[in-house]
Amino acid sequence: MPSPLEDARDVRDQLKAWLLRDAYPLWAEVGCDLAGGFFEKIDQAGAPVQAPRRVRVAARHIYAYSVAGKLGWTGDWRAVVEHGLAALERYRRPDGLYGVLMSPDGALLDDTPHPYEQAFAMLALASAQMALGRHLEPEAVGVREALREQLGRADGGFHEPGADEPLGANPHMHLFEAAQTWAAVGADSGWTTMSKAIAALALTRMIDGPTGALCELFDADWNPLAEADVEPGHQFEWGWLLLQFGARDEALRLIDLAEKRGVDQKRGVAFNSLGADLQRRDLTARLWPQTERLKAGVAAALVTREERYWMLAANAGRGLQKYLVTDTPGLWLDRMSADGSLVDEAAPASSFYHIVGAVLDLDRALG
Repeated sequence: MPSPLEDARDVRDQLKAWLLRDAYPLWAEVGCDLAGGFFEKIDQAGAPVQAPRRVRVAARHIYAYSVAGKLGWTGDWRAVVEHGLAALERYRRPDGLYGVLMSPDGALLDDTPHPYEQAFAMLALASAQMALGRHLEPEAVGVREALREQLGRADGGFHEPGADEPLGANPHMHLFEAAQTWAAVGADSGWTTMSKAIAALALTRMIDGPTGALCELFDADWNPLAEADVEPGHQFEWGWLLLQFGARDEALRLIDLAEKRGVDQKRGVAFNSLGADLQRRDLTARLWPQTERLKAGVAAALVTREERYWMLAANAGRGLQKYLVTDTPGLWLDRMSADGSLVDEAAPASSFYHIVGAVLDLDRALG
């Protein structure tokens, strides 16, 4: 019987082969709109779906193809990254922030500067700088400072345009991701300041002391809203980020909670949500929580050297593979029903970022 580490290596080999052989070529060829930007979805027959395009997809594809060369893809990933940067620019507002949604013909349909979108724009710029060697940090600093000026709070957090509450954990999580990425590759000290501020909010205000859980929505004083979900996928994702930051105990508590409460052992997948009482709420299981479970397991294994986290990572990878069995190689199915059946629908492009990040972390860890 293979060890957990050997099992994780086998999962890595299979996921990486699928990514390099099937997914990267398909999304570069079919997922890119030669008229500009990226398609939101590819249907299960392998054809792009015409629909308005979100800036987050452009930003996430920049990230996904910026690391393609590191993973060993020999296709023209640079061209896709440049294509993405050109698309990203079309969402930029006069104040330097980014809108949300664009029509297929290039008309900006929604220019609201949500913090979530700014997080992914900054992550995209960091990824492109690392991949292409272009100096994009000043542009990212401009986004950060415009965001802080317009939507920043005195405690280092951010509110939504035109509303002091509810405060969302998810935008802060991705701003934390972007800030940590830039802190590692950039020169501006503001990234470390931003990382520390968001980490402090997570550790002192967002995480519930008695349960160790981090819910999705808060009032203006960071009191959790009674109706707010606790999402297992985000417990894993916050755990992954907080391990990178150095908050080991809190991070492992989040990861262990998500594994205990948020994984359906019968299906072998992390499901969508728990209630505030940590009882199961939404048993549908989307693809992305499987990738965050995988990343969290890898990070925890590296920090603790405990075999159980390699087992967690391998199990998460096996769960992820269930979504990748499609008639068109390189696509995925996004939702698993409570009975274990997968919903037959077009593959959302936004999931590619999650898949690539998980495979990259696993590959780096195993060498």
